[in-house]
Amino acid sequence: MVGRRVSAWLSSVGAIALSMVLMLGTVAMVWGSAPAIAQADDFTKANLLNQDFSGQDLRNSEFTKASLRQSDLSHTDLRGVSFFAANLERVDLTNADLRYATLDSARFVNANLTNANLEGAFASSAQFQGAIIDGADFTDVLLRNDAVDVLCEVAKGVNPTTGRATRDTLYCP
Repeated sequence: MVGRRVSAWLSSVGAIALSMVLMLGTVAMVWGSAPAIAQADDFTKANLLNQDFSGQDLRNSEFTKASLRQSDLSHTDLRGVSFFAANLERVDLTNADLRYATLDSARFVNANLTNANLEGAFASSAQFQGAIIDGADFTDVLLRNDAVDVLCEVAKGVNPTTGRATRDTLYCP
């Protein structure tokens, strides 16, 4: 008999606790105290010519093999994004946050990377011919030697966010 009472009591306590957790979660969402979670989008192989993504939060999104020619990605949060083998020709990435992004085999031909932060990005086999990199931060970016040579020819400026000189982050001679 005592065992049934304890079991019934525990069931009641468990139901009350679950109700309180659900109620607190609802209150947190209503009052805005729950943290916002960035929604990652999948644009794999998408044709996104001349699109305006400026100022958006696109963290962890997938742009693998996408064509973004002449698109505007300025002032965009692109941390952790995959641009693997993407065509970023003539793309505006001014003040973009590309930290820890996958840029391997991407084409940044004639792209504008002014004041972009690429810290920790993986950019092996990326192409940067004609890219504008004034004030870009390439700290800890994995690049091929020939890409570093191309970038060092035009590297200048200091990133306004990190305070690092572009030439120093590329270890230019």
